[in-house]
Amino acid sequence: MSKGGALDLASGVGGKIEKQQVLSAVDKYEKYHGCYGGDEEGRKANYTDMVNKYYDLVTSFYEFGWGESFHFANRWKGESLRESIKRHEHFLALQLGLQRGQKVLDVGCGIGGPLREIARFSSTSVTGLNNNEYQISRGTELNRTAGVDKTCNFVKADFMKMPFPDNTFDAVYAIEATCHAPDALGCYKEIYRVLKPGQSFAAYEWCMTDSYDPNNSEHKKIKEDIEIGDGLPDIRLTKQCLEALNLAGFDIIWERDLAKDSPVPWYLPLDTNHFSLSSFRLTSVGRFLTTNMVISSFTLHPC
Repeated sequence: MSKGGALDLASGVGGKIEKQQVLSAVDKYEKYHGCYGGDEEGRKANYTDMVNKYYDLVTSFYEFGWGESFHFANRWKGESLRESIKRHEHFLALQLGLQRGQKVLDVGCGIGGPLREIARFSSTSVTGLNNNEYQISRGTELNRTAGVDKTCNFVKADFMKMPFPDNTFDAVYAIEATCHAPDALGCYKEIYRVLKPGQSFAAYEWCMTDSYDPNNSEHKKIKEDIEIGDGLPDIRLTKQCLEALNLAGFDIIWERDLAKDSPVPWYLPLDTNHFSLSSFRLTSVGRFLTTNMVISSFTLHPC
């Protein structure tokens, strides 16, 4: 990334939150979570505010440290993080059987990294649904830069109440996004409604496996850390997600825990004991440089 590009990202830290309000927003976000006095009921009742605060605060850091696609991927030996991310997205497109010219919906699209990759890979037209104003403005800019702004677009809306007529899309996908929904069934019902009859929905979802024990303090701590670290109101069990899909009207053709077959842990880039350019940004030195880059940009671009 160029110096100019890095400074552009740094100037976006906080998203649509005024710079002088960023620390206050962090405090308000933290209070939604258990270790700061919050609870699941409060997170679900206020999921729009919680998730928007989260993504306003983290989007620029995600893009700098991770890239334009804000998701994990199972990895093969010898495969880079970026290669695994692209393969993960291509696999989803292939599972959907996308055809040239089809109209596709990306539910919870972030800044559109997967949207652009899948649109180019499959020669489809992809609409990104997102409820965060800053991510849409950033994604629109990246669409223009990538030259896909004529075939790809963004719509600002809540995926619990989509502003599309019934039977609008030839295919729908979601990548680690519907986990932000306060109610899986309600979200899946909306997806089912806007999908044309007989067409497919594919998703990568954050789930707890059957091994999760809510009475195990270590299990509970890991779950809570993921919730606060990813802006989630809750993390559902896999079987709860599958049941909700069935109740929404879907027939489940294929489901799999991809982590089981991955020779390289999906979380490896977060392990600062394994050096890479991406993981370096997550080390104390990397965080220091990022922080100082941000401070410098605030000096160069005052409010």
